[in-house]
Amino acid sequence: MPILRSVALFVVAALFEIGGAWLVWQGVREHRGWLWITGGVLALGAYGFAATFQPDAHFGRILAAYGGVFVAGSLVWGAVADGYRPDRWDVTGALVCLAGMALIMYAPRGN
Repeated sequence: MPILRSVALFVVAALFEIGGAWLVWQGVREHRGWLWITGGVLALGAYGFAATFQPDAHFGRILAAYGGVFVAGSLVWGAVADGYRPDRWDVTGALVCLAGMALIMYAPRGN
């Protein structure tokens, strides 16, 4: 059950961070205005809290592992929100990143 909780927290963190960055992008680059930017800044702030609920106590491990989730989540977000079509190398790279995340977070340790 701790692994499912951890994965869910990574997904929540990705939604806040990627969604927040996308909202800021839309507000600035697509000229949608300050409401979009403000929503993005608030979401990015919420992302900062999401990692604190991870069961592992090591900040560096959590943030390093989250990087893999961020890579894969960004490609998914781009495909859903912007119509970006990842190619096989994007997908392969994302899978490598997710495998790295799984090793960093969930490999058995003797400590």
